Amino acid sequence: MFESAMLLLFVKSLLLMFHPFYVSVTEVNHNAKTQSVEISCRMFYDDLEHVLEKQNKVKLDIVRPPNKQLMNQLISQYVRKHLIIKADGKLLEPDYMGYEIQEDGAWSYFEVKGVSRVQKIEVFDDLLYSEHPEQINMLHVTVNGERKSTKLDNPKANVAFNFR
Repeated sequence: MFESAMLLLFVKSLLLMFHPFYVSVTEVNHNAKTQSVEISCRMFYDDLEHVLEKQNKVKLDIVRPPNKQLMNQLISQYVRKHLIIKADGKLLEPDYMGYEIQEDGAWSYFEVKGVSRVQKIEVFDDLLYSEHPEQINMLHVTVNGERKSTKLDNPKANVAFNFR
C-alpha cells in the first residue's frame, strides 16, 4: 500500500515537471529549375486538429477523416490565413497540394508557380499562436542553394530573409 502511494506520488511529480512543447516547422524553397516556390509546413496533428475544430465548431479526425475534401479545405484555409509569404514584395498565392500524417505530425504542402527569381522572402507566421502562448515556429528558407533559418516565439510573427 505504501509503495503504491509512493509510486503514485512519484508519477504525479513527473507529470508536473513535464511541460509539453509546441513547435511547427515550415520549409520554403525556391526551385529555380521549375521556377516555383515550394512550401511545406509541419505541425503536431493533434494541435492542428484542435484549432480546426475550435475555429470551425465541428468534430474532426485528421488522421482518418470521413470527409477528406473537407479536411483539405479546412487545412488549406487555416494555413493560408496564418502563413503569409511575400517574394520581393509580391504576395505569394500558394496552391494547396495536400497533406499527410507522419508519426505525430501533419505535413501540408503548397506551391507557387511562375517565380523565376527571388532576392527577398518575407514571412508572417502565427500558426497555432492562438492555441499556445509558448508556441515556437521554426522557419527554413532556401534560395539558390543558400539556406537560412530562424525561430519565431509567440507573439513574434514577422521575419525577412535576404539573398543575393
